[in-house]
Amino acid sequence: MSETHTMLRLPSFSARTIAIGYGLVTLLVLVMFAGPLWYAWHTNIGEVRSQLLKSDAQHLSNLFIRQGPPALAAAIDSQVHGVNDGVRKIMLFVAPDGAKLAGNLQAWPEGVPDRDGLCQVTILVDDVPRNVELVRVTLEDGYRLLVASNLNRFQKLERLFAYGLLGCAITVLLSAAMGGLMIRRALLGRMQGISDTTASIIEGKLSHRLVEPGDGDELQQLTRTVNRMLDQIEHLVTGVQDVSNAIAHDLRTPLSELRARLEELSVARPAPDETFVEIDAAIDDVDRVMGIFNALLRLAEIDSGSRRAGFVDVDLAALGAEVTEFYAPVAELKDIVLGFDGPDNLHVVGDPVLLAQALGNMVDNALKYAPVRGAIAISAQRIDADTVQIVVADNGPGIPVHERTRVIERFYRVDASRGTPGVGLGLSVVSAVARLHGGTLTLDDNHPGLRATLRIGAVAP
Repeated sequence: MSETHTMLRLPSFSARTIAIGYGLVTLLVLVMFAGPLWYAWHTNIGEVRSQLLKSDAQHLSNLFIRQGPPALAAAIDSQVHGVNDGVRKIMLFVAPDGAKLAGNLQAWPEGVPDRDGLCQVTILVDDVPRNVELVRVTLEDGYRLLVASNLNRFQKLERLFAYGLLGCAITVLLSAAMGGLMIRRALLGRMQGISDTTASIIEGKLSHRLVEPGDGDELQQLTRTVNRMLDQIEHLVTGVQDVSNAIAHDLRTPLSELRARLEELSVARPAPDETFVEIDAAIDDVDRVMGIFNALLRLAEIDSGSRRAGFVDVDLAALGAEVTEFYAPVAELKDIVLGFDGPDNLHVVGDPVLLAQALGNMVDNALKYAPVRGAIAISAQRIDADTVQIVVADNGPGIPVHERTRVIERFYRVDASRGTPGVGLGLSVVSAVARLHGGTLTLDDNHPGLRATLRIGAVAP
C-alpha cells in the first residue's frame, strides 16, 4: 500500500517543477506536430518519386518501341546533357552486349538486380557512392534501360527542417528555464514577505500582517484569508491574556471575602443563626466565582465555532418578543417602559440559544443603566437580502465614545458601572455570538442613552 502511494505521489510544486513540466509539455507538443509531418513528407516524397520514375521509364520504353534505339539514345542524351552532379535524374541506356549508348553513367552499375522493376541500391556516380531509387527495364533484342533518382535529393531541405526543429526545441527549453527563473523570483519575493511576517509573529509581534499583492490573483485571496486567520489568532491570544489578568483581578475580591468569612467563623465561632447567615454569604461568593467560570467556558465554546453545527432556522422576531416578555417583570419593578417592534417571519440561520442569550444580555445591560421611569426600545428589521439586525436602545447615561470599543472586552467595566452587579462579560458574549453568526455588535449614542445593534449575516433563504 505504501509503495503504491509512493509511486502515485505527485511532484512537489516549485518553480523548477513548473519549468521542467512546461518544457516537457511543449517538447511533447512539438514532437506530436513534427512527427506526423515528417512521416507524411517521407511517404509522399517517396511515392511521388517512384511514380515519376515509373512514368519516365514507361515513356522511354514507348519511344524505343515506336522509333527504335537511336531515338531513345538521343532523347536520353538531351535530358542528361551537361547534368552529371548526382542530384538530378540518372539515366543509362546500354546495348545487348553492355556497351553504353546514352546516359550520364559510364557503365552498368554493380548491385542492380537482374530482374526488372523498382528497387533502391547504392551505386557509384563519378566514383562517389550514392543511394538511389531506380527502375530497370529490359527492352526488345536485349537492350536495357536504367532510370534512377538520388534518394538524397531533398537532404538539404530535410536538414533545414531538422535544424528548425532543433532550434524550436532549444528555444522552448530556454523559455522554460527563463520562465522558471521568473516564476521562482516572483514566488520567492512573495514567500520572503510571508516568511518575514511569520517570523515576526513567532517572535510575539501578533499585529503584523501579510502585505496583499494588490493584483487580484489567487495569492491575494490566500493572503486575505491568512490575514483573517491572524486577526482571529490575535483576538484569541489577546483575549487569553486579558482574561488571565482579569481573572486574577475579579476573582481576588470574592475569594478574599470568602476566606475572610470562613476565617471569622473559625475564630469567632458565633451563634448558629449568625453562622448560617455567613454561610449563605459564602455561598453567594462561590456562586459569583462559578458564574465567572461558566461565562468564560461559554465564551470559549462560542469562539471555537463548534456551535455552528447546531445552526437551525430561527424566527428573530419571535425570539425578540419572547425575550421582551421574559424581562417585562424586571422592567415593571423599575417602572421602565419595555417594548418590542419587528416584522413577522424575520428568519435567520443560527443558534437559537446563543441568540436568545445575546439579546438577553443586551436587554439586561440596558435595564441596569436605564433610569427609573425610563424607556427601552427593542426593534428588529432586515437590512438587505443577507443581513438582519436587532437593536436595543435605552435612555440611560450611555457609554463614552472612547470606551465603546473596550466595553466588549472581557471583564472590562466603565467607572460608572463599578457599583452594579456583574463581572463585565455580558457584552463580550454578545460580541462573540455576533462573530459566530457572521455579524457585528456596534454601540452608538442614542441621545441620550446607548443604542446597541446586533447584526447577523447568516440569513436564511
